Amino acid sequence: MTSKKILVIEDEPKLAQLLSDYLVQAGYDAYIIDNGLNVNDWVKQNNPDLLLLDLMLPGKDGMEVCKDIRQFSQVPIIMVTARIEEIDRLLGLELGADDYVCKPYSPREVLARIKAILRRVQPSSSEVIHHGFDLDESRYKASINGEVLALTSVEFQLLKILLSDPGRIFSRDQLMDHIYDDHRIVSDRTIDSHIKKLRKRISEVLPEKEVIHSVYGVGYKFEEVI
Repeated sequence: MTSKKILVIEDEPKLAQLLSDYLVQAGYDAYIIDNGLNVNDWVKQNNPDLLLLDLMLPGKDGMEVCKDIRQFSQVPIIMVTARIEEIDRLLGLELGADDYVCKPYSPREVLARIKAILRRVQPSSSEVIHHGFDLDESRYKASINGEVLALTSVEFQLLKILLSDPGRIFSRDQLMDHIYDDHRIVSDRTIDSHIKKLRKRISEVLPEKEVIHSVYGVGYKFEEVI
């Protein structure tokens, strides 16, 4: 089996090398970039399996890099930041990041997050059609009426969960438990942020229909497309 390619985007040399060494020991191919301006071309040319993206970078900061990457790729992105304010975390997720890790952290924690995300994007045996949505887990691609929805891995998982039981109301806690299998504590606003982005993607294909509904004080549900 081909090793997964992980790109470490970090301008602190010792930290970048520590992460790289840890990833190599775990069986991954690790690469390092220390300037935000060099990321786009490298990703386009090398097709990595996951990015570890530091927020504070020379040339172009991690937020801008993440935003740019999402214009052409849905590669999983873990934001790495020393900022602990909730607004920064939410902003990173809204720009299309799949997860975040706050500094200081242990390489073991980062590795656990990487493994969790890569498990979620492991190929599945076939495509499945759920209530008008075509879900292809082998490519982590969702489409409807032949039009592809540009979803991150977290948004794909949310859609899959909601489609699994139309009409059922899933609480934010239930959705978080499905998405974050390490059972970390995250804000309800994090789920709301992902749902908002998912709704936006669906509305681009189904502009006249709202299929994901919020139930005040409870959570979210999917209503089948007629």
